[in-house]
Amino acid sequence: MSGQRVGVVGNEGLASAVEAAGGAPVGDVEAFDSVRFVVAAGDSVVTDLARRSVTVPVLAVAAEAGLGAVPFDRLGTAIRRVLDGDPPTRRHPIVEATGAFDPVRSIFDVTLVAAEPARISEFAVRSGDGTVSTFRADGVAVSTPAGSGGYNRSAGGPVVAPETGVASVVPIAPFATAADHWIVPIDSVRLSVERDETPVELLADGRRELTVEASGAVTLSRAGSLETYVLPESPDPF
Repeated sequence: MSGQRVGVVGNEGLASAVEAAGGAPVGDVEAFDSVRFVVAAGDSVVTDLARRSVTVPVLAVAAEAGLGAVPFDRLGTAIRRVLDGDPPTRRHPIVEATGAFDPVRSIFDVTLVAAEPARISEFAVRSGDGTVSTFRADGVAVSTPAGSGGYNRSAGGPVVAPETGVASVVPIAPFATAADHWIVPIDSVRLSVERDETPVELLADGRRELTVEASGAVTLSRAGSLETYVLPESPDPF
């Protein structure tokens, strides 16, 4: 069906690709609730859409494999496939970090990390009413399934299957010869800084958001979801 309104954000070439496929590109993010779907290029753009709680499906381009993102060289085929049919989608949890600060949302990961290079602090990870671990490290990262193929993977954590409802938790440069990592329910994670030897920053999807005080807890919870297409052009998340 031609003439369908399609949101575009993140790359100037997306509008041309939508037009070539027979769609009508819309670049105003305020109007995205009235489009059929959104074509979004890049991880940072997907983060912005998640924080805006966009309700229509997203065709991710050149982003994390866990999102079902398609490469640029297959974009035209992917857009036509969505315009001409009703391909399957997948819902990715949006995580909200709360504490003694304004809530911060992410779709890939939430990280606590020492603000000064080569300085370690002590962190605790809790799940539900229990303590998972307390350790000394440069930081700790909690990744959703969508983000588990990124920094989490390079830090030694497992790639988590989509729609499992769990998070991967990994220490960053731990002060230990054999460090563990953990899989826990996303809604049950609580992080805290146990010592104040060095300032600790909270990062959400790689963006520095604020400084976390010693003994201050950061609690993670679900805050909705972002729906993305899963197409034959999408890579295997593993």
